[in-house]
Amino acid sequence: MKQTLQSLCTTLLAAFCCNALAGAAGRGPIERVLLVSVDGLHALDLSIFTARHPDSALAQLAARGIEYTQAHTVVPADSFPGLLALATGGTPAVTGVYYDVTYDRRLSPPGGGCSSAGTPVVYDESTDAPGAPRGEPVLDARRLPLDPDDCAPVPPHDYLRVNTVFEVIRQAGGHTAWIDKHPVYEILDGPSGQGVEDLYTPEIGGDFEGRAAKGASRITASIQRTERYDAMKAQALIHEIDGFRHGGRTPAPVPQLFGLNLQAVNVGEKLGGYLDARGDPSPKLEGALEHCDRLIGRIVAELRARALLDSTLLIVTAKHGNGPIDPRALRHVDRKTLVRAIERAAPGALAQLTTDQGALVWLHDQSKTALVAQALERRRASLGIRRVLYGARLELDFPSPQSDSRTPDLIVVARNGVIYGKTNDRKKAEHGGFLADDTHVALLVSNPVLSRLEVRAPVFTTQVASTILESLRLSPRRLLAVREQGTPALPGPDWRALATADR
Repeated sequence: MKQTLQSLCTTLLAAFCCNALAGAAGRGPIERVLLVSVDGLHALDLSIFTARHPDSALAQLAARGIEYTQAHTVVPADSFPGLLALATGGTPAVTGVYYDVTYDRRLSPPGGGCSSAGTPVVYDESTDAPGAPRGEPVLDARRLPLDPDDCAPVPPHDYLRVNTVFEVIRQAGGHTAWIDKHPVYEILDGPSGQGVEDLYTPEIGGDFEGRAAKGASRITASIQRTERYDAMKAQALIHEIDGFRHGGRTPAPVPQLFGLNLQAVNVGEKLGGYLDARGDPSPKLEGALEHCDRLIGRIVAELRARALLDSTLLIVTAKHGNGPIDPRALRHVDRKTLVRAIERAAPGALAQLTTDQGALVWLHDQSKTALVAQALERRRASLGIRRVLYGARLELDFPSPQSDSRTPDLIVVARNGVIYGKTNDRKKAEHGGFLADDTHVALLVSNPVLSRLEVRAPVFTTQVASTILESLRLSPRRLLAVREQGTPALPGPDWRALATADR
């Protein structure tokens, strides 16, 4: 959706959203923003859950908040670009980050002495230093790509091309904190390397949902283990509310911007899934949603107990959704069939293939792009392909792969329900695609001064970054991505007025 449409929606809705401000004289201004990303949480999930659980924490937040029922995250809908949308206000076209495993034609391979150009860029759990403590893992520089200019390792924050809201707030003298699932989420530090003052990234491990014996003991192979992992992170956030760093021992100011990522709903969708196309959750998924709600309830209760709730803007959303919602649409396609199709069309041309519910393709020989695309399109039915983006069509949304070292040469948009992996995978859902089940996410902004409002106009999670800064009385134009892509704040009340009014 074009940014001009976003701006138009913002203007038109302003006249209707002023009634979201309820009379609440005597309350102070917004002093902090708490961002909660519940991976996999669709707008549909939030709507169904709050309707069926009117006394839930999420329902209570919605009763004093603005629910954006047509919110979409960026594409491809993966955790890395999804989180950066919230934190930078930009899409992969400006962040330069398309996934957690990608390819860069300029950088050099790890440990290669910078003798060659072009390398997979891997920012997942495999980059953890061996033997690092489970609760406080660190990155292994030997596993990072190298910058040929000085042959130095490139950590995630140096890979990011634009700054983050965490950097803006730190530069304005504020305190920041974030809690996530891998140490590579230090990417939120941004190019300055100073964005997140208190970063806590206990390693969740790999994606073992749906696997057999190999993943049986891993966190993500069990909803219950993932719930315990989420509870550990929620407790760390409560320590921060109570005036400590995440460990609960070192005193620290309550951050101006902080938050966490929760994973049990994501795992519940993959292991339990949905009962039907309407989005009725399976008992396993329902349990994960209820556990998530209880954790959010604990966080809200602690804010209230510390007299911080009125001065905190809470934002609940998701980095990405998961699909398919309709269990009848599920189809596992062997990733190797994509590899074989590409190799047959252009032997030796494949540089990197990143797959989930879609595929990103980088080629050594870019002159073979059209040939590969045509070969894939001829096998659309057997490979579960909806369309292949390349050339001028791809360049409508992303920089040209001819001039940008990171843009994929081709993007495979899969048919609804198709997951590229192993055909014996028992996973019921995945993300990383371009369709609604991946991108149509929950977005709820809440504070006791607000009254319930549903905004049904289309919005994007990139608008969260501008909203965060406006509510903290900082200019969104301090964000490079906002300036480049013209990202507005979310429609609703005048966020600056909400932040400064004598309420």
